[in-house]
Amino acid sequence: MALSGMNSPAQRIGKLKGEILKHAIPREVLGLIGDSRPIPKNSGDTVIYRRWLPVNATAASPNTFFTDGTGDRANALADQHLSSEGVTPNAEVLTPQDITVTLNEYEVLFGYTSRTADLYEDDVPAAMKLQTGERMALVRELVRFGAIKACTNKFYGGTGTSRATVNGKVTLKLLRKITKSLDLQHADKVTEILKASPNYATKGIEASFFIFIHTDLKPDFRDIPGFVPVALYGSSQKTVSPYEFGSIEEFRIVASPELVSVQDSGAAVGALGLESTSASNVDVYQMVVAGRDAWGDVALRGTNSIKLHDVKPGQADTNDPTGKRGYFGGSCYFATVLLNQLHMAVAEVGASELTD
Repeated sequence: MALSGMNSPAQRIGKLKGEILKHAIPREVLGLIGDSRPIPKNSGDTVIYRRWLPVNATAASPNTFFTDGTGDRANALADQHLSSEGVTPNAEVLTPQDITVTLNEYEVLFGYTSRTADLYEDDVPAAMKLQTGERMALVRELVRFGAIKACTNKFYGGTGTSRATVNGKVTLKLLRKITKSLDLQHADKVTEILKASPNYATKGIEASFFIFIHTDLKPDFRDIPGFVPVALYGSSQKTVSPYEFGSIEEFRIVASPELVSVQDSGAAVGALGLESTSASNVDVYQMVVAGRDAWGDVALRGTNSIKLHDVKPGQADTNDPTGKRGYFGGSCYFATVLLNQLHMAVAEVGASELTD
């Protein structure tokens, strides 16, 4: 196991020491919305979400009121509820749909020597503590992204019909197609978000659908007619995150470099003018578009609950009789599950190549 010791390359003894510089910090944005729930301790590792299906809906189509067919479908639904004098209507039963998710445990661990703790000029354990919290935030974000990308409600840039044929960037027409899809499925706009705190508190916002994108897509969004940067928001519209950078029609757009592309997975790049890592095929970016409660986060005793492990050097045991080693790390139980795949969408697009 690797340990930070006195021979670590960060040693600066005998030199003029500058300040400890800031480092890259992960951006946790997907936790802004969704149904976030804590699990009490000692209550098992499985959560079952349940919804009651509305009239004419099924587990495969949980948002459908009107079945496909000819004729006046709206009137047909109303006619199902006509009553006759003196006749008791047929009783119905509610049909549930259950969605199950199981918690997984995620861990990170740093090690250092007693000499490092006693003689090193920088506070290595304190740095490890900071990095532990940031690493676990990054892990949670990537767990969310992994689950959300599995959404089956897909859209593709350009004339693409699959990831391998993506040959276009985001457009206003594509966004409107997604809006139409969400509206047809009775998707609710987000009206409150989770506050940036360890507690499960929320704050109200203007009703909107959310788009989460990689930062590479920001120039393409700025080029879309009707884009409004946050600098031009009026006093009545507040940003939902430091990483929100604008809005278009019914959408608020939040960008993070953690929502990485699938490199070289689209159409042949040719003269498309789209980003390609190896100049062969288009890099495909997976934009997440969502209404309220499209997915759920599940954590043990809180979304930011991390169990810290602090073993200082000098604690002797049979594995380390002289107490030469210390460790700092953290672990958390966490999971993300899709709750309503038709109340969200994943749009796979390319990004414009910015050339001189």
